[in-house]
Amino acid sequence: MVLSRSFMLSIMTKYIALVLIALMLCLAACEPEQLEEARPNIVLFLVDDMGWQDTSVPFWKERTPFNNRYHTPNMERLAKEGMKFTQAYATPVCSPTRISLMTGMNAARHRVTNWTLIKDSIQPMEKNNPELEFPMWNVNGMSPIPGDARAIYALPLPQALHDVGYFTIHSGKAHLGAIGTPGENPLNLGFDINIAGHAAGAPGSYLGIEDFGNGQVGKEVWAVPGLEKYYGQDIFLTEAITKEAIKAMDSAVSIQQPFFLYMSQYAVHTPIMGDDRFVQKYLEKGLDSIEAKYASMVEGMDKSLGDIMDYLKEKNIDENTIILFMSDNGGLSAHARGGEPNTHNKPLASGKGSMYEGGIREPMIVKWPGKIAAQTSSNHQVIIEDFYPTLLEMAGIDSLRTVQQVDGKSFTNILKGTADAQEPRPLFWHYPNEWGPKGPGIGAASTVRLGDWKLIYFHADRSMELYNIKEDIGEAKNLAWEEPQKVQELATVLSDYLKSVNAQMPVDKRTGRPVEFPDALLQPKIEGSSLK
Repeated sequence: MVLSRSFMLSIMTKYIALVLIALMLCLAACEPEQLEEARPNIVLFLVDDMGWQDTSVPFWKERTPFNNRYHTPNMERLAKEGMKFTQAYATPVCSPTRISLMTGMNAARHRVTNWTLIKDSIQPMEKNNPELEFPMWNVNGMSPIPGDARAIYALPLPQALHDVGYFTIHSGKAHLGAIGTPGENPLNLGFDINIAGHAAGAPGSYLGIEDFGNGQVGKEVWAVPGLEKYYGQDIFLTEAITKEAIKAMDSAVSIQQPFFLYMSQYAVHTPIMGDDRFVQKYLEKGLDSIEAKYASMVEGMDKSLGDIMDYLKEKNIDENTIILFMSDNGGLSAHARGGEPNTHNKPLASGKGSMYEGGIREPMIVKWPGKIAAQTSSNHQVIIEDFYPTLLEMAGIDSLRTVQQVDGKSFTNILKGTADAQEPRPLFWHYPNEWGPKGPGIGAASTVRLGDWKLIYFHADRSMELYNIKEDIGEAKNLAWEEPQKVQELATVLSDYLKSVNAQMPVDKRTGRPVEFPDALLQPKIEGSSLK
């Protein structure tokens, strides 16, 4: 018997309809938790050396003169669409922050306490300090494999995301491992694509016409890799990296795979070089040439953020993409800037390298469509290691076995507005190292913030400084003598934590013994020599 074509099409149409009805009934019968929600795309936008006020977005109770100096319309746009954090913290220098971000560990635990570059070697400025002998910290950075005694072995954040199906993109500065180590190459840490990332933490040049530092004899270590297509072109590094990041996102979108973009701009790190697209307006404002160049780098960074946001909207994926904006340490102020040193973050004290607020307090914004109320602000205190568990939770990873102990706490409940009113948790910073430049609060030190109170313990002279940050954001009045009980309390909290993670301490060259933990100086009574 021969069946007509129309009869066959009729039968097939009815069959397909029955299958679709059955599928719809099955889905309707499923519990909501049985339906797997599409994983969101995640963009983590990290700026290098950007100060708390290097933006037209205010992160304080009032606008400051610096908020009026800089022009960052895309940060303003992001803040209107999400939540800004007024008390977000990183570490005083870059590599410790980046390792904490990638591992969820506090710097005291992972021991990458200074910036990395040379394999198996502490920094040159640490070798000749007249007062302190610095410990052999984890100078090789982080490693995805065990066996390096000078690197922290951990499950990297991008690897965890890659393992659950994310297309992982590294774009810009890496600075996660020393030259010649596995951590030097982001591809070893779980990234599918690496754009311009290597061991160094600064570019040889921001200018395409200078090949981004390639070909400069004696400065090969700083040359930005992998951007040969832009050599000789009149293009700023920030723009070139952004263009490549957008192409990488497009690769993920074309195959309908969720992506994680780690947009890690070299800007606004030195060398301070003018972005010709923006520099003239700041010269016309009356800024000196260095500060005008710096402001142009800030605006170029902001344009990068805007280009990414525009791309997400153009592809109609902005409503399923989380954007997190953060800086890796406080704004540079001790050297290389125009004007008076150590003033570029006022009312915050000092800047990069310092344990004062100017060295660790950061601009932070998060957009999470459908989860965060637009144009909101949070005063909750968060710290850089909190990003690791937060991003995993955002990605729908509710259980993960890591080889490292994670110190960070997820802040998704803060974003969703469901955070309980709990006792404040202590935040810790530990820097048993030498950065190089001199300035207020710069040098080997350990710090704790608990609620409104902050205690800084300087290793060289064993002095302690106590501030009420809520009342004195500029840390102008040391209350150590007036509040001895609070000093005792915080010194104990800080010491207990440092001991619990077996934190490294420098050796006092005068005595040949390790610098004491702060509580040892306060027993059986507070000695005047321990307070400053």
